[in-house]
Amino acid sequence: MKKFALFLILLSGISPAQNFTKQDSLKGSDTQFRNFWDVKKYEITVEPNFEEKSVSGTNKITFEITKDVTDPVFQIDLQQPMNYKIINSNEKLCTSKRDGDFIFIETKRNYKKGETHSFTIQFFGNPTIAKNAPWDGGWVFTKDKNNNPWISVAQEGIGASVWLPTKDIWSDEPDNGMIMKIITPKDLVGVGNGRLISQTTENNKNIFTWEVKNPINTYSIIPNVGKYVNFKETYNGEKGKLDLDYWVLDYNLEKAKKQFAQVKPMMKAFEHWFGPYPFYEDSYKLVESPYLGMEHQSSVAYGNHFENGYLGRDLSGTGVGLNWDFIIIHESGHEWFANNITAKDQADMWIHESFTNYSETLFVEDYMDKKSAEKYVIGIRKNIRNDSPIIGKYGVRNEGSSDMYYKGANMIHTIRQVINNDEKFRQILRGLNKDFYHQTVTTKQVEDYISKKSGIDFSSVFNQYLRTTKIPTLEYSQIGNIFKFRYTNIVMNLKLPIRINGTQKISPTEKWQTVKLNSSKPVQFDENYYINYKNQT
Repeated sequence: MKKFALFLILLSGISPAQNFTKQDSLKGSDTQFRNFWDVKKYEITVEPNFEEKSVSGTNKITFEITKDVTDPVFQIDLQQPMNYKIINSNEKLCTSKRDGDFIFIETKRNYKKGETHSFTIQFFGNPTIAKNAPWDGGWVFTKDKNNNPWISVAQEGIGASVWLPTKDIWSDEPDNGMIMKIITPKDLVGVGNGRLISQTTENNKNIFTWEVKNPINTYSIIPNVGKYVNFKETYNGEKGKLDLDYWVLDYNLEKAKKQFAQVKPMMKAFEHWFGPYPFYEDSYKLVESPYLGMEHQSSVAYGNHFENGYLGRDLSGTGVGLNWDFIIIHESGHEWFANNITAKDQADMWIHESFTNYSETLFVEDYMDKKSAEKYVIGIRKNIRNDSPIIGKYGVRNEGSSDMYYKGANMIHTIRQVINNDEKFRQILRGLNKDFYHQTVTTKQVEDYISKKSGIDFSSVFNQYLRTTKIPTLEYSQIGNIFKFRYTNIVMNLKLPIRINGTQKISPTEKWQTVKLNSSKPVQFDENYYINYKNQT
């Protein structure tokens, strides 16, 4: 496989100082083994085995050729120690080779742009077991309190290829969705993404078939197995009737019916701010999970123990966060930012987490009031670390600082103050979800969109908060009604105007400026801007 060998030689030239390997580049880049084919659909069969802690099944990958190519090598991702076998293909295969967490399939033929082909790959083995799901990803084989098997997987960071042979890169979602058949013991239930389209029994086993009609990011593809029961509701939303589907362990049914009453006000708030729920065709679903939670598309994992806050705590320290269930609100917010709008590269994960973290504030504003919302978003600043930039390294599956959550939300809140028009701000959020509907995007696309739609150049603001650890500091002095000020700790030419004393607008730079106030009273600063203030008087 000469092409494959040459590419690995090139990858081996990565600078050791970066601490990234050829495996990282193969995981995170649109390599020459990926850039000529586009996934159209996944058709998956999966059977977890609790006793053996193993997983087996098949995946038919249907794809379209995106450019003319001769004798290409296809990269399929499947992490060790999982095994594979190609059992069906309409390709003329020369050979397949395993290199670490990747399968390289060499073909001997010419492909034309627009052709559709498929591979069906069998997978089997003992996948990585999560040490601390969902943060340290992998499979979870545990038991509920009644000693029944309870199985799931958490894979946002580690990737769906921890068990599933797939094209495991965020920039390529199956345009036509997926089918997933979950095989379980006869006394257990399998819950997947989308809608349950059939349930059958064969050889004393249950087969639950789930269908997703919309594009879906690979890390959202999750089979759950447990002693589940189901109840349903209907929400009258912006696009009509939305099915709300809930799957919980049998002994938690009554708790769930009470706690999940928060879903409808959540949906009302998010449709107001972000536009229609993006997956009406696939329904909205909460599934009780053996870990805290995750934003699996149309199958949100819920493990917050049916209590308000974050495992009973308020992350803002203000008391506001104890009025609602953090996991229901936060993970559902990801249906708009992460699942509808998905970053092409993990380095741009702030697009998922900053907007979704701010969705908590917007929910509070709708559910409670604006004053409580501002109190909450200001309160979460205590969790900001400013340890490294929010944007990570591109092309190597490297996410940036966890500040993408709290700092990112406060950046968006600051941008909202500068726009100073809540309706325009709301239309920008709705426009993002409409104009990038079911798309993968880059940071630049999102930055440019906000600047264009607001009519304000926010490029320096994004540079400040996303690409540095500096927080702008307004140095000032006041003598009577004379106010002197400047910015320090900023990027070059930061354009971040603020309001003082409620209505007076100033545009600080690195140079000292002086303005006359309407009063000699001490100047009042607006805490809604995420900047520091330093009195030099």
